Amino acid sequence: MRVLAWVMSFVCSLATAAIAQSSASYRNSEHVLNLAGHPADSTDLSSASFHLTLDSLGEAAVRASLASSSYHLDSAFAAAYPPPSEVHGVRFADRTTLAWDPERSAGSYNAYRDSLSALPGGGYGACWQPDLPDTQVNDPASPAPGSGFFYLVTVENRLREEGTKGTAASGAPRDGSACP
Repeated sequence: MRVLAWVMSFVCSLATAAIAQSSASYRNSEHVLNLAGHPADSTDLSSASFHLTLDSLGEAAVRASLASSSYHLDSAFAAAYPPPSEVHGVRFADRTTLAWDPERSAGSYNAYRDSLSALPGGGYGACWQPDLPDTQVNDPASPAPGSGFFYLVTVENRLREEGTKGTAASGAPRDGSACP
């Protein structure tokens, strides 16, 4: 019975301030309440120059880290959904399988394909295979004699934000239509 009382006391203490840091110039405090992202008293960090509200689903923010040497704030939501980056290592694994290196933010991948004749016009391919769950796609199509295809692969994180298509020779970001 004493163990149960201690466990209940420990669990209740988690529903109050999980992390509190303070100094003469600031105070950071985080609260974790299982109220679907809307804590009863809210969690607001503010000063004359900023206002930051942190909400959490469940107890996930207990693993949050605050750091310094400029500043770093990590929460469960941000760590699980990093911004998408550029896909690297795009290659043919065999005659029909286009493969690429996995990207850490991946929810899904989009493959773009077009004919080589579209390159001089500044096109970067039409959406060919959207929402690919894996790091490869099969293309059994053969281009007509004297022509060819080019491919470009992008990543979407779990928030459906699509990563970059890379940069043009000038260094400018590649534009073009996105996969639906």
